[in-house]
Amino acid sequence: MTPVIAIVGRPNVGKSTLFNRLIGKRQALVDDRPGVTRDRHYGTAQFEGREFVIVDTGGFEPDLALLEEGDMFRTVRVQAEAAVQEADVILFVVDRAAGLTPADRLTADILRKRLGDAASERRMLLVVNKCDGAAHDHDAAEFWELGLPDMLCISAEHGRNTYELWDAVTERIPDLPEQDFDPEETDELRIAVLGRPNIGKSTLVNRLIGEDRHIVHDMPGTTMDAIDSVIETPEGTVRLVDTAGIRRKARIDDQLETWATLRAIKAIERCHVTLLMVNGEEGPSKQDARLAALINDRGRACIVLVNRWDAVQKMEDRNSRVLADELETELGHISWAPVIYISALTGKGCHRILSTVRTVFEQFQKRITTGQLNKFLEGAVEAHSVPQRYHHPVRLNYMTQVRVRPPTFVIFSNTPEGVKAPYKRYLENRLRSTYGFEGTPLRIQLRKKRKPGETR
Repeated sequence: MTPVIAIVGRPNVGKSTLFNRLIGKRQALVDDRPGVTRDRHYGTAQFEGREFVIVDTGGFEPDLALLEEGDMFRTVRVQAEAAVQEADVILFVVDRAAGLTPADRLTADILRKRLGDAASERRMLLVVNKCDGAAHDHDAAEFWELGLPDMLCISAEHGRNTYELWDAVTERIPDLPEQDFDPEETDELRIAVLGRPNIGKSTLVNRLIGEDRHIVHDMPGTTMDAIDSVIETPEGTVRLVDTAGIRRKARIDDQLETWATLRAIKAIERCHVTLLMVNGEEGPSKQDARLAALINDRGRACIVLVNRWDAVQKMEDRNSRVLADELETELGHISWAPVIYISALTGKGCHRILSTVRTVFEQFQKRITTGQLNKFLEGAVEAHSVPQRYHHPVRLNYMTQVRVRPPTFVIFSNTPEGVKAPYKRYLENRLRSTYGFEGTPLRIQLRKKRKPGETR
């Protein structure tokens, strides 16, 4: 089993900065305000040929009496406690600049109770952050009052004592096996969940992974970062990426939300298949259409999920036929994407999602032989010839597939500029009717046929 390291502490002590430092990239959002990290955020790190799972948690609020029932930060604490239970090593992070606070004392006591006996307490390492130099190490001496057996002074922002931190972590994991790990080699299927704020993305991800790992709250904007969750299925590893809800650009007036939106867009680019969630009660919106265009432009496979179907079935003026018309009107540019009607809250229809994802992914990386494509091209031109350009015939000489993910085809012609968009759409539709390609965009490029002896 890969060792798990959880980072816990009160809000705004530098947990996400330390998380980014350990995994070696800016994967978690970092901001000066407290409460930016809310869900458990998973990442992988390597140290001396070994792989570790790092878990970033939201700010740990020790005094539940200060939180009302249903308060989101009460849920944040539950997520942090869950991370503590599953971890092999707990990094309890405190802030040297702020000094020892009552919240730190309460958090230390709670962690002791959760860990139990003294042997389990050895799993916890007190990490004093923001110690940028040796002079700051003296200021950290007051944290010995917490009564923990080991303490290490670091600077997550500047990387000070990072190697020493890794040494301390590995000492706490008995019988750590050697691993032959290649970070570039992975067969996992990556899925991004996209949609407007408060559409049910985190609820769906929790449903698919089988546990309440992502915080769900009625307040829009609960998820502020792209959160990865890895699940093992009989067909292989699947990485689900829960993204922040993307609003219209005109409504984004917060720099943090702007950054979260950019992270959601980047999640599209690093995933194979996207799940675009649409509100069935309201129907697809202009913003959903923009997200669909973004998916199409980035060349990613897509499945449209119409959520809250249980509520739609109780409405007299809405049904699958009405929704099909709305989807055709607003999302016609991804008409190739399959549609699944679901309820993330009750689980209705959700069992079909992963199997459909696998089917779509196969289409996303399908390759057609050159011989088959040239027979296809001959039949397509015979059924509907290319319109002439300035009374000169336009000939399509040769067709081949040059790449997958998404499937991309090149057609050589005597006059590439003479093949207009309507005819390219005709070829795309004929390709789909002949070979499938459900759920994936297609790319058709036209190039000029070279004459014998002509240079490229």
